[in-house]
Amino acid sequence: MKREIRILPDGAAIARRAAQEFVQAAARAVREKGSFNVALAGGSTPKALYSLLVNDPTLRSQVPWDKIRLFFGDERHVPPDHPDSNFRMATEAMISKAPLKPEQVTRIKGEYPDAEQGALEYEKALREYFKLKDGEYPRFDLVLAGMGNEGHTLSLFPGTKALHADGRLVVRNWVGKLYAERITLTAPAASNAAQVIFMVKGADKAPALKAVLEGPFEPEQLPAQWLQPKNGKLLWLVDAAAGGMLSIGIRE
Repeated sequence: MKREIRILPDGAAIARRAAQEFVQAAARAVREKGSFNVALAGGSTPKALYSLLVNDPTLRSQVPWDKIRLFFGDERHVPPDHPDSNFRMATEAMISKAPLKPEQVTRIKGEYPDAEQGALEYEKALREYFKLKDGEYPRFDLVLAGMGNEGHTLSLFPGTKALHADGRLVVRNWVGKLYAERITLTAPAASNAAQVIFMVKGADKAPALKAVLEGPFEPEQLPAQWLQPKNGKLLWLVDAAAGGMLSIGIRE
């Protein structure tokens, strides 16, 4: 695994760099196999990235929209029109403004009363699209991820059952501290990606970020440590506030 850490001035710089990486990853994937499969993230920094991709004329023209297939790394246990829905955010910021057909977007159905149904349907969709045999994981070209101030990523929270979902691609995950169900890719499914990009901003993330990147490997406490592509690239894009405690990384 190739790991790179870039410390940028602010969230806008993170979004801009992530957009450049997105375009490059798309071009590479289309050149190599004719399609680009990406798992989107929720959060304010990814939202800025999605807006750039459709609203910046130069970036928009570089995205191979007809070759993209969009997926999601996780979802809240809410309907798709709910304010907390990652799908709604991505739709408002990018999907509704891009030349995409409905079949190019595979969402996680968070509206079922039983979140497990949504997890199972999404896993089935991944298995069919990626033509997976038992024991195989999808090979996303790009997985976008954030990190919480306690070191969680996707909806993989410290001490939760999703950290031990052997063999599963997608699981429902009860998060006691939020009193909420989530639906999430498992760590092995996300870590099989060709590239994972973390986008992290804010001083409240600084202690956890230092622990994730410089501390011992303790993913039960810091689930973000699980996301390490076995045969791919890991890029951390962090702002100056989040990266304020780091002794490693390239400051720009």
